[in-house]
Amino acid sequence: MKIPWLRDGDLAFPPVERALDDPDGLLAAGGDLAPDRLLSAYCHGIFPWYSDGQPILWWSPSLRTVFDTRAMHVPRRLARWLRSCNWRIRADTAFADVVRACAAPRRHEHGTWITGDMFAAYTALHALGHAHSVEAWDGDRLVGGIYGVAIGRMFYGESMFSGATNGSKVALLALCRAMDAWGWPLLDAQVASGHLFTLGAREMPRAAFCAAVADLAVQPGLDGSWRERFPPLQPADLAR
Repeated sequence: MKIPWLRDGDLAFPPVERALDDPDGLLAAGGDLAPDRLLSAYCHGIFPWYSDGQPILWWSPSLRTVFDTRAMHVPRRLARWLRSCNWRIRADTAFADVVRACAAPRRHEHGTWITGDMFAAYTALHALGHAHSVEAWDGDRLVGGIYGVAIGRMFYGESMFSGATNGSKVALLALCRAMDAWGWPLLDAQVASGHLFTLGAREMPRAAFCAAVADLAVQPGLDGSWRERFPPLQPADLAR
């Protein structure tokens, strides 16, 4: 079955119900990564994911992996480690560095889906105040981070990395703690993984996810830099 090809300048997407079953969630191809198109995609429960040499591919899986920010699970062993951790947690102080670290190929992987065009697109969104990073620092060393897109009271996680054990977990837990304090109930983690489920992720049917997004994305949010607006969290705060 063929999928629609998006035309330049036309920001409309096909209804997400038309996404393919195999591969699950593939909805459309083509178009561009301009800020207006990306923001429109996220508001409709759609995200880009493709590799070098492919056209831009747009996805809306039948099941969406999400976190309820008030119901994060902190395993007992991780909680003990957090109580003794002296890292610092910041936001929007090293966005490009976080994206570059996320783009580095993982062990046993070849290449990355964070292409040069994707890097440029999300740094542009960051400059406009729509994309953000949360970072874990051990002194002057960036040891973990997560980045994504915020629209209204919704955050769409794109990728995270660990430069030291538990680095990505600290960043993710800190982001969810801040979101809960702001009254943002849902974080989109896109695609399932065992690692995410250990921290409390669950799967949400596409229709329910898109309905939640339609409500949350139009509510007042926090556009602009989070550097001075992020709560002053310590790793020990995340153990509770």
